[in-house]
Amino acid sequence: MVNSPIFSIPTSAYLHIPFCRRRCYYCDFAVSVVGDRKRGENSTWIQQYVDVLCEEITQAPVEDQPLETIFFGGGTPSLLSVSQLGQILDRLEQRFGIDAQAEISMEMDPDTFDLHRLQGFINLGINRVSLGVQAFQDELLQACGRSHTVADVWKAIDLIHAVGVSNYSLDLISGLPHQTLELWQQSVEQVLTLNPPHISHYDLIVEPKTVFGRYYSPGESPLPTDESTTAMYRWAQKILTQAGYTHYEISNYAQPGMQCRHNLVYWHCQPYYGFGMGAASYLQGYRLTRPRQTQLYHQWVHSEDQMQNAEWVNRACDQLLERLMLGLRLSEGLNLRSLSQQFGQQTVKDILHCLHPYQEQGWVEVVARDGEADMTISGSLRLTDPEGFLFSNTILASLFRYFTDSEISDQYS
Repeated sequence: MVNSPIFSIPTSAYLHIPFCRRRCYYCDFAVSVVGDRKRGENSTWIQQYVDVLCEEITQAPVEDQPLETIFFGGGTPSLLSVSQLGQILDRLEQRFGIDAQAEISMEMDPDTFDLHRLQGFINLGINRVSLGVQAFQDELLQACGRSHTVADVWKAIDLIHAVGVSNYSLDLISGLPHQTLELWQQSVEQVLTLNPPHISHYDLIVEPKTVFGRYYSPGESPLPTDESTTAMYRWAQKILTQAGYTHYEISNYAQPGMQCRHNLVYWHCQPYYGFGMGAASYLQGYRLTRPRQTQLYHQWVHSEDQMQNAEWVNRACDQLLERLMLGLRLSEGLNLRSLSQQFGQQTVKDILHCLHPYQEQGWVEVVARDGEADMTISGSLRLTDPEGFLFSNTILASLFRYFTDSEISDQYS
């Protein structure tokens, strides 16, 4: 068995900025609501969080390799002041170093930044923006608790173009309450008129502890039926790929060379630092998740036993399931030679045996690579697009049941 990717040197960092003006009705992320008037420059609460976040960065183990991707997620990172963002980036530079060609991404919501603020972010090194559009109908934005309007979306995009950001993503959500296939098509067509380098398409998941979770049941009105959301997914895949976008991951499309480098780190099961409330890191076989509440997170940073919430994922079975769950999200799929080298050829045979019924259905395929004839040794295992992606949960559930079976699991202990 060769070394796992999780034991390589991390060159990526995720920073969680939890603050939002309000909580969207579908959101179950670790966020802190600050209202419409509070921003980084006038909130001691936000500044205190930034200070603690920087303390956590200082405590991190250091490897002699600079960061190649940095991602500010949330929450709404664009509520930070320019000086607060600079404070965090300075601390990352001091602790790890930042590669001159690093991808530095920031999630932003429309109507949370103006030209001066955005230009300040860009001057500090932000070179990729992920804009949370979600829909191009005001009634749908209101129905899911968003704080911006369609007019705010157009203004935000104008600002992104004005400062010369060439690498940006627009996010859309399908399956919203009262959303029809026609309304979904209108949103996608609006995005295509802008020709963004990257598009994220998320299907609504009704989480139990959200507003939607209290009032709605999946597949029941006013949510679209499963048949409708499936039609939305298939239609988006068809129209976006016809427009020249590569469907490189279940929920993501990119023009050539514009895939999100940071997110590819997750899907390739590579190690990364995570900082901030609710954030997870993946280092040396440990997945370490921080507390989701502000006060508990502050206490955790100042505690001596930060490993108390760590989950050890070094068992071969855990590593295998991680590789399958994340790698099959990618259109490139999983390299069977790499899997065989790490987990053994019998494991690859077990995987192919488990997935054979789905190959028969056309949801899974093994394709040749490296010019070698035996695809079961040197091919790529992947889900078909769009059908395999649509039924990915069913396929992964079968793999998890198979490899967590007591007899099979014992072989990987």
